[in-house]
This record gives sequence, C-alpha cells and structure tokens, in this order.
Amino acid sequence: MPDFASTMEIGISTFLEATADPVTGEVISHAARLRDAVEEIVLADQVGLDVYGIGEHHRADYAGTAPAVVLAAAAAMTKRIRLTSAVTVLSSDDPVRVYQAFSTLDGISNGRAEIMAGRGSFIESFPLFGYSLDDYDELFEEKLELLLAIRDSEKVTWRGGHRPAIHNLGVYPRSVQSPLPVWIASGGNAQSAVRAGMLGLPIAFAIIGGMPESFASLVALYKKAAVQAGHDPDKLQIATHSHGFVGETTEQAADSFFPSTKAQMNVIGRERGWGQNYNRAAFDAARTLRGALYVGDPEFVAEKILLLRKNLGVTRFFLHVNVGTMPHREVMRAIELLGTKVAPIVRKELAQDAAKE
Repeated sequence: MPDFASTMEIGISTFLEATADPVTGEVISHAARLRDAVEEIVLADQVGLDVYGIGEHHRADYAGTAPAVVLAAAAAMTKRIRLTSAVTVLSSDDPVRVYQAFSTLDGISNGRAEIMAGRGSFIESFPLFGYSLDDYDELFEEKLELLLAIRDSEKVTWRGGHRPAIHNLGVYPRSVQSPLPVWIASGGNAQSAVRAGMLGLPIAFAIIGGMPESFASLVALYKKAAVQAGHDPDKLQIATHSHGFVGETTEQAADSFFPSTKAQMNVIGRERGWGQNYNRAAFDAARTLRGALYVGDPEFVAEKILLLRKNLGVTRFFLHVNVGTMPHREVMRAIELLGTKVAPIVRKELAQDAAKE
C-alpha cells in the first residue's frame, strides 16, 4: 500500500462516451471507442499514472457495459497501473459473476484489479436485468454483503431476498490480491459514507458540481463511522472523481473541453429535469480554483489537486476525461500531460510537505 502521508494516486476515469462529436457531428462507434480506451490505458501506464477506471453504463451513448473485459484487454500490455471499475452497478449484477470477472482480471494483471461498487448514476440496468427500482437500496446492501463474503472466503454460505441462496460453494478463480480491493462509490450520499466507514472500505466520491470542499462533512462522517467500528483511520483511502482536461495552456484546455461537456451536460440535464441551459459562464465558474472542474494547464490542475488534498485528505484523484466525445488525439495528450507534468508537481509538493513534518 502506498504511503498516503507523502503521496497520492492520480489516474483517469471514463464512461467510454460514444456521443456525437459536437463540432463534426460524427458519432464514434462503440467498437472504436473500446479500442481507443485500450490505447489510453497503455499510455496512462507508460506516463506513470497510478490507476485507470471505467464506469458501467447500459445505454447507447456509452460503450462501457463490461469494464472488466476492456481492462483485461489492456492488462497484458501494461505493467504497473491499477485497473478498476468506476463503477460496477452492483445492484443489478450478480456478485458471484462480478467477483469472477475481477478476480480473472486480477490474475491477468498479476494483482492490479479493483472493484468500485455503486448503485450507478443511471437506472437503465434495472429493467434490463429484471430488477425493480422499488428495491433500489435493498438490492445494493444485500449484494454488497454477498460480494464481500465471496472475496473473504473461498467457500460461501449465504441467503438473501433477491438471489438464490448459496450453500458451502466455492467461487473461482481466487484473486491474486488478498483481499481483492472493493471500494464504495458515492455521489454524495451520507448513508453511503457511513456504510463504507462501518465496513472499513475505501470510498470514492463523485464531485461533478459545486465546491469540492463541501464534501468535507461527508469525509468526517466516513472517518467517524470507521473509527466507531474499530477501523484504523490511518489506513482509510478516499478518492474523488471529477471532470477535467489538461492542455498546454489553460485557455486551450477550456476551449477544447467545453463543447463536448456542454453537449453531454445538456443531454443529462434534459433527462433529469435540470434543463438544457449549461453554458460557458457556468463552465468557467466551475473551473476556478475552488470549483469542481479540473480544467487548465498542468500547473493549475496540480494546484487544484493539492487544494483538494488539503481540504479533503484524498489519497486518490480521478480525472474524468472525456465528458462527451472529443478527438482521440486530444484525450491522449491530456493523459500524457496528467502523467508527465501534473502528477510530478503534486508528488513533489506532497513529499516536501511530508519531509517538513
């Protein structure tokens, strides 16, 4: 485990967006987006990033229905980078198959797989796999219990209300890591923070609006619950996932990232009743120092990550690139800059701070 007192992990998260290019109108195929993702993972490993995560979605504008398969395609071509879902929609999946998929990935990558379990930001998977939204909370709680039982014991005996019981059966292959890391992902739900703390599991917060510092109260809830449950607070891991883009200059980064972000945010706004009024003023406000968008040149993005570390004590930072469809070459350059420019600034500053203590 890294020494989180003096460093933090930095990586990429994506939902494998396959939307229309806002400039050309061209729609990338799911197959092309999947191949692009493998190239991104290989590059992220080469430039020294720590982790790459793929979110699971079951709709036409995303290609990431099977994160473990995509991650496994890159596992044999990478050496160090950790490979995780971001997230696995556990409520509508079978924990046995989830464990098997990621323990298989763990074997292929020789111990670099992780699962980030969440209830998902979209609901398409529930009717697709025959689940009712009336059971939204109960499904997640029950299936998380089973997933943790499987990762902690080769033979499992378990009974719940939404899946056939298991009586002293083995689940294979077993993971290289013992235990296979399981994170709880949350969009800002207090109950999720408390649950993760009580279980002593690492937590990842999706911070895509407002001011990241406002999540300090959730971090405090998480740590309090962990301590009350008898877990060592020094071993807790906290991640955040935020939209962003790194460019040669801040102006270039903003101009490149805005069109696709606007298009996708307006789609989601229409679906969720927020309206279709995402504009450049809102975008520019969010990319200020205390905002939730990490858009700028390497020095500015590093400054924002260091502020996040100061305010929330995060041990891992995911930059979500891209939001909507962007040219693949631009995404690759942003990943390169994050690994070769941003991450070294952050690591050097944290190491210097640790040396002073």
